[in-house]
Amino acid sequence: MGTTQSGILGGRLPLGEYESNFSDLHPPLDKHEALVASDRCYFCHDAPCMTACPTSIDIPLFIRQISTGNPIGSAKTIFDQNILGGMCARVCPTETLCEQACVRNTAEERPVEIGRLQRYATDVAMKENKQFYTRAETSGRKIAVVGAGPAGLAAAHRLAVKGHDVVIYDARPKSGGLNEYGIAAYKSVDDFAQKEVDYVLAIGGIEVRQGQALGRDFTLADLSEQYDAVFLGLGLAGVNALRLEGESAEGVDDAVDFIAALRQSKTKADIPVGRRVVVLGGGMTAIDAAVQAKLLGAEEVTICYRRGKEHMNASEFEQNLAASKGVTIRHWLQPKRIAEKDGKVAGIELEYTTLEDGKLTATGETGIIAADQIFKAIGQSFLGAGLGALQLEGGRIVADAEGRTSLPNVWAGGDCVLGGEDLTVSAVAMGRDAAESINRAFAAAAPRASAVA
Repeated sequence: MGTTQSGILGGRLPLGEYESNFSDLHPPLDKHEALVASDRCYFCHDAPCMTACPTSIDIPLFIRQISTGNPIGSAKTIFDQNILGGMCARVCPTETLCEQACVRNTAEERPVEIGRLQRYATDVAMKENKQFYTRAETSGRKIAVVGAGPAGLAAAHRLAVKGHDVVIYDARPKSGGLNEYGIAAYKSVDDFAQKEVDYVLAIGGIEVRQGQALGRDFTLADLSEQYDAVFLGLGLAGVNALRLEGESAEGVDDAVDFIAALRQSKTKADIPVGRRVVVLGGGMTAIDAAVQAKLLGAEEVTICYRRGKEHMNASEFEQNLAASKGVTIRHWLQPKRIAEKDGKVAGIELEYTTLEDGKLTATGETGIIAADQIFKAIGQSFLGAGLGALQLEGGRIVADAEGRTSLPNVWAGGDCVLGGEDLTVSAVAMGRDAAESINRAFAAAAPRASAVA
């Protein structure tokens, strides 16, 4: 089918084009390429790249290990700090983290390819199923982890290593959280998210119960009675509403649902997309939705963001990627009304904005962009059912630097926590650190018989 057909349709492209369009964004390095890339590292003693990494991976060490022909040792250096280092190598915005801090930028304006080198080492170890950790003697302690996303998996793995028994409760049919459902399909191909979950769970001592939602199937009070400790890695399940006229029209969709459907599709040809698509938002979700709409065969894809280019949460690399795929990014526009015809999206009326004394202000000047599909990517919200008296602030869980919440024996980490960042690597760090805090709390407490779930 050609892309000239209006409406929201699947199969806009020949089948072979989908495979090409959704192939690996950054192909893996081979052994020779990895050696050449690693040779560019200065192996700085006080490496700024390491400071810029939320999980504090010893980057100079793992790159030196690659350069000396020891990718397995390199992988252990990575996994010691970040057990989800394989996925982080694929999805981390390295251009704003470790690679931005690389001293090579000063001399050559081209950093060491830290992300691709991290992927090389972790891929080698995972392909060989090289497990670096063994469980300590069973402690008799049992911990509930709510959410099988990056924070929950990192916490569960570290707790299992310490000898504790872990039960993960997750509302989805598959584990992985955002890694499985929330990132662009071309960033993680070949079902890597599930392979990584299997690798993490191979430590043993972790049971996963899928299709179990907090607030529907159990409460936090239930878990606190049954377990020695609880870790909440709930992520953000809600999608912010536009609250506009016409929002209920057919063709107004949540970008996160669109991305999740793409992640679960085998061929991508079955995912319907409009001929003219508008995406509202300025973050990574907006970019991922827009680029993938174009890859599915949409003729025109426009991102509309209410502030300027410099204010977008999406990195410059991601913005440039979108532009390279034919996506138009328009700034200083906020949605005013969704135009509809016969109950379906026909377009969107937008109003120009400006900053006055630091405050975003509408100018009164409006225009309409024709569209048959509109994706909302204006942020997600925390759905906190079943949490009881747990302290929340700004719609998120309040936790200290160790992940301790207002309730005894309850920790939290990841996007659901106040101040949490929308980054896989940050969630991993918070899950890992909370696990260490839980373990310290057990060590300081008098031994007691563990409750049975």
